[in-house]
Amino acid sequence: MSGRKLVVHHDDLGGSHAANMAYADLWEHRRVSAGSIMIPGADLMEIFMMTRTSFDDDLGVHLTLNAEFDKRRWRPLTGVSDNGLTDKDGFFPKTVAELRNADPKAVEAECRAQIDTAVANGLILTHLDTHMMALYLPEFISIYERLGQDYGLPIVIGRNFVAQMDLSEAYKPLFKRLEARGNPVFDHLAVSPLNTPGAGPADYAAILDALPEGLSYAAFHCTTPGDIERFAPDAANRINEYRLFSAGTLKEMMDERGIEMVGMRGIAQGLQG
Repeated sequence: MSGRKLVVHHDDLGGSHAANMAYADLWEHRRVSAGSIMIPGADLMEIFMMTRTSFDDDLGVHLTLNAEFDKRRWRPLTGVSDNGLTDKDGFFPKTVAELRNADPKAVEAECRAQIDTAVANGLILTHLDTHMMALYLPEFISIYERLGQDYGLPIVIGRNFVAQMDLSEAYKPLFKRLEARGNPVFDHLAVSPLNTPGAGPADYAAILDALPEGLSYAAFHCTTPGDIERFAPDAANRINEYRLFSAGTLKEMMDERGIEMVGMRGIAQGLQG
C-alpha cells in the first residue's frame, strides 16, 4: 500500500453523553471517519437513538470487559457471577490485567451479547474493536478472531501494540489468516495522548508524523464539556481533543502531510467469507 492512510476513530461512544455529543458534531462535519459503541455504557440508548435514523454512520462495537473509572462503572450484560468478569462490587474489573483469570467462555458470551445487542437495535456494524486492547491478550485472541469470522466483520488489531506485548512472532499465523480474508492488520495503531498534561496541537502533530507508510488507525476520545468532568481524571484532555478536532485542526494537519482519512466500511465490504 503506497502512501499513508489513517482511520480517525472515535472510541467510547455510549460511555458518556459528552462522547455522544462530540461524535454527533464530528461525524456531521467529517472530522472523524468511524467510531465504536460501548454497549454496557451509561449512555448507550442515547447513541442508539441518534444513529437509528442515520444510515451513513461507520460504527462498530467497542467490546468492553473492564471499567477503569472510579466514579463510573459498567456491569456485564451477561450478569454478575464468579467467572472473573466482575470484581467484588459486581462491576467489570478496573484493569485489563485483572481479566486474565476470567473464564474465556464467559468472555466470549459477554462479547456476543454486546454485539447481538447492537444488531438488535438496528446498527449495521462495520467492525469490532476492543476497549483498552483487552482481547489482544493471548487468553482471548482466538475469541476476538472467531467473533470477526462469525459476524462477518473486520477486527481492529495493530502490529505495534502486538509488538509491545512481545507477541509478534506468536501472532504471525493470526495475521496471515486475517489478511487472507481481507482483514488488514494495521501497520500502526495510535491512541489519544490522554496521559500527557495539557496535550495540544504539537502532540497530535507528533502522532501523525510517527505514522508509517500504509494503513494506520488512531483511537481518539473526544468529548464535549458536560458529564465527563464528573468521572474522568483526563477529562480536560478529552475536551481539548474535541475542540481541536471540531476546529478542523487535525484534518488540516493530515492534509499538510498528505495523509488520507479512510473509514472501516470499505474494509468491511472487502472481507472474504
